Amino acid sequence: MDNKDSEAEIHPLKTEDVKAQENHENFVERRIIIKQSSQLSRLSRWRTAAFFISLFLCLIIVFAFSFIIPCPERPISERTWFQYYENAVAYQFLAIEDVNKDKVQDVIFAFRASNGSSNFNSTCWDEGLPSPCAFLAAVSGTNGKVLWEKPAAKEVEWMQCGIRQLGEASELGCLVVGKPASLTALSQKTGDVQWRQSNDFGANYTVLTPLSVIPDVDSDGVQDLIIFVATGDKIKTFIHSGRNGNKIGSTESHSVGGKAQYISLNIGSSSYFLFYTANSVYAYSLKELYSAATGMENSLPSLEQDPLWERNIDPTTHRFYLPSSGDIHYLAKIPGASRDNVLVVSSEMATLINPQNLQTLWTLNMSHVMSEPRLGYYKPDVLGVVLESEIGPNRKKVMIVEGGSGAVQWDLKLNSRAESPGLATLSTADHRSTFLIWGEYKVAGNETGSTAPQQKLYLFHPSYTNVLLELRNNTDQIIAFNATLFERSRHACYVLLTGPQPGEEPGLVSLMKRKLKEDVSESKVIWLSQVAVDSEQYIRDRLYRMRFHSRV
Repeated sequence: MDNKDSEAEIHPLKTEDVKAQENHENFVERRIIIKQSSQLSRLSRWRTAAFFISLFLCLIIVFAFSFIIPCPERPISERTWFQYYENAVAYQFLAIEDVNKDKVQDVIFAFRASNGSSNFNSTCWDEGLPSPCAFLAAVSGTNGKVLWEKPAAKEVEWMQCGIRQLGEASELGCLVVGKPASLTALSQKTGDVQWRQSNDFGANYTVLTPLSVIPDVDSDGVQDLIIFVATGDKIKTFIHSGRNGNKIGSTESHSVGGKAQYISLNIGSSSYFLFYTANSVYAYSLKELYSAATGMENSLPSLEQDPLWERNIDPTTHRFYLPSSGDIHYLAKIPGASRDNVLVVSSEMATLINPQNLQTLWTLNMSHVMSEPRLGYYKPDVLGVVLESEIGPNRKKVMIVEGGSGAVQWDLKLNSRAESPGLATLSTADHRSTFLIWGEYKVAGNETGSTAPQQKLYLFHPSYTNVLLELRNNTDQIIAFNATLFERSRHACYVLLTGPQPGEEPGLVSLMKRKLKEDVSESKVIWLSQVAVDSEQYIRDRLYRMRFHSRV
């Protein structure tokens, strides 16, 4: 310390120079820092300004385009609509498809008249057909507006829609089997005729339905069609190109010994057709039918044969044994965990069979089945089979049977007309089903009467096992009935086609779509037992709020 003081006394000017130099350096550093801070501050302000300008421009663009290109609006579906045709008769066909691609299901049906509706002014002569003739019409599911209307044939033997790759177009199509024998393919979207082919099915024939689509066997890139026609005790096989309707190969006949029906079944990678009469079942592989018609072999995987089934098919008669007793009324495919099982409904019982090993899964004693089995869900995600059987004059019994075990889950006895429509089911959000049943419910002890049963539509849901809702009482002649979800997982509706049928005097044909909730809110609550769990209005309100679900 003394040394520093002594040096400061000896060299006073040198100390002042050092201090001045340090002060100058500090000053320069402060100016640099201030300058850098100023530059950073200006850069930050420019960045902030650029961000807000970009945000402002984006908002301007978004708001501008929101008015120029508005978001697509969901179609507003009318709760109820009607479409009328005067001086006409209607066929028993109803197809539910999205025709105009608005994500709402539409209705396709067939009627016979001299002219179409006033909306299109189409005539039979437009397609070179004699008058009157059969028309196909597509009606919008949203408001009942006619989307298209086309003359298709002189008479309609069968109509089937939703067929993929029919004709040159890659869109869905409808195939009409007409009388005299003809095949007409129409675009499902526009109704335009894709192709038309005349055919010779022979005399007194019956087309076995539904028609079957098979893989592309003529290598033209479009799947093909196989049609079975019954004439007496023989089945004729016709294979047609899906692209242009041309016949592939020759016509083959097979003896079945009686009036036949059929189902198609896939066994692994093999395709089989089961023809059944009252007494017998006959099995043919697609490979054998194709080879017989064309005289050629085909290496497609679906044309393979199953060894077990081939061992059980009689090589001469093609008879195929399925465990059952009594006269066979129906064969039906019942979806299983990994495959379709076969339900054999006979005059004495219903038997479910595993087609992989031909073993019986369950049997149920029942008789006089009136209609083809339907599918529904009484328990959550547990598939059930709905069977209707005759139990007396103008009397029927409806049973819901568990698909896995054959146990009866619920049953109901009703008065019923012979021409009463079959039932329908709709999947609900609780993984069960709503069942729509036609008939007339009478309390115990008052089941029979001198008058013909009325045609009433009832709703049943498994959440109330002792309740029916009476939705409507229909007095017109019902030709066809169906129920579906017109939009995905919503808008549950039923469709009624009423009026005269072919062979009757022409009159007023009516097509109606009605939202199910409209009838539920005004329905009559019927107690199947004396135990009333909730009030009637509470039940109506709860079933009105019920949500639906589109199963894949």
